[in-house]
Amino acid sequence: MSRRPGSRGSLRVRLLAGSLVWILGTLTVTGFVLTDLFRQHVASRFEAELHLHLDQLTANIETGPAGEPTLRADLSDPRLLKPYSGLYWQVDGVGDAERAVLRSRSLWDVTLAVPADSVPDGGVHVHRIAGPDRRRVVMMERVVRPADSPDRPLRLIVAADESGMTDPVREFVGLLVVALGVLAAGLVVAVGLQVSVGLAPLRRLREALATVRDGRSRQLEGAFPNEVQPLVDELNALLEHDAEVVARARTQAGNLAHAVKTPLAVLGNAAAREHGALAALVAEQVDAAQRQVDYHLARARAAAATRVPGMRTPVRPALEALVRVIQRLHAERRLQVVIEPPAAGQAEPAFRGEEQDLQEMLGNLLDNACKWAAHRVDVRLSGVSGQLQVVVEDDGPGLAPDEREAVFARGVRADEQVPGSGLGLAIVRDLACLYGGDARLEESASGGLRAVLVLPAA
Repeated sequence: MSRRPGSRGSLRVRLLAGSLVWILGTLTVTGFVLTDLFRQHVASRFEAELHLHLDQLTANIETGPAGEPTLRADLSDPRLLKPYSGLYWQVDGVGDAERAVLRSRSLWDVTLAVPADSVPDGGVHVHRIAGPDRRRVVMMERVVRPADSPDRPLRLIVAADESGMTDPVREFVGLLVVALGVLAAGLVVAVGLQVSVGLAPLRRLREALATVRDGRSRQLEGAFPNEVQPLVDELNALLEHDAEVVARARTQAGNLAHAVKTPLAVLGNAAAREHGALAALVAEQVDAAQRQVDYHLARARAAAATRVPGMRTPVRPALEALVRVIQRLHAERRLQVVIEPPAAGQAEPAFRGEEQDLQEMLGNLLDNACKWAAHRVDVRLSGVSGQLQVVVEDDGPGLAPDEREAVFARGVRADEQVPGSGLGLAIVRDLACLYGGDARLEESASGGLRAVLVLPAA
């Protein structure tokens, strides 16, 4: 059973799905790695800037005559002079004198609450605490002992809003998501184009196979990539082998027909020269055997032909030749056999099979219609959805509904007084079924019989 396009068995879907998963996975990991690297870079720069301000504060702090700390000069960053600007410094006493003794103008009336921990002299600690307006700040502290009053150590503090570190990371992540999204879209489009180009030879191979199936070619034609060409060569070799097998089967069938028909002809001629009941019996049985041989050989030939791809037989020329023969056979009845022209814009249909089999089926239908027609037989051709339809309609007496199916049985005749073997319609249906088609009888508009033959179109 064939799969519909786009199902799980599609190479295109597999390649696209695999590439999409790989692209999304790779870009996701890349995004996390780049974000983490950028976050570390921003954090190191942020702490380096705090350390610079702390060093500057340390270099400018000194003690007055009474031992109170003073600032020799204002620090260079103007944000320290703007209230709640996000950058602050503070000087605390250590030990019994632990209190905020100096602070930057940017703190205004707020004092930074320093965690109680021991900081070795000259060492640096980093904390995250609540700052002005309850905003999180990153604080860096250091304990120093002024040379003028080493017994009164000071804690030097600088702090900055944590948003100065987190906002750049957030903006970077937003830009990174957009950039990676655009990159992912571009990669998906590129993969789609690559898959389309890469699978194009398989599409051309399918089209070449369709031409073989439709009878427009006997082999796969065209140039294919090195990866596909061996498959094409093997398929062409298989098609050639099948054609040779069918040719041998036809030859053997012909040899068998010749071997059987010759003795039958000798028996028939001998019986025709004699008189009596035995001669009549022999002639009758020889005729029956001849009909059975013709019937089974036609089936064997059609069964072999259905396995040969690339067969194409135009219908109208074969039909016109049969009509000329039929009209000569029934010349004394002056029947009118009309082949209707194709509809406007419709191409002439063709049969995907052996010409001899088409002539066998059409000949039996035409002969049967002419036997029963009163004055006229109409023939119509049409091709719809890959099928060829031949309609043969007569203006005769027709058949009862319960008899229309019965006449397709071998040896059954609608009227024993009309000459015939009873094998014509049986051969038509058997051959049509071997080709994947069908044959049926219907009542025509004039009350006669309409035979509908459906076959694969080429």
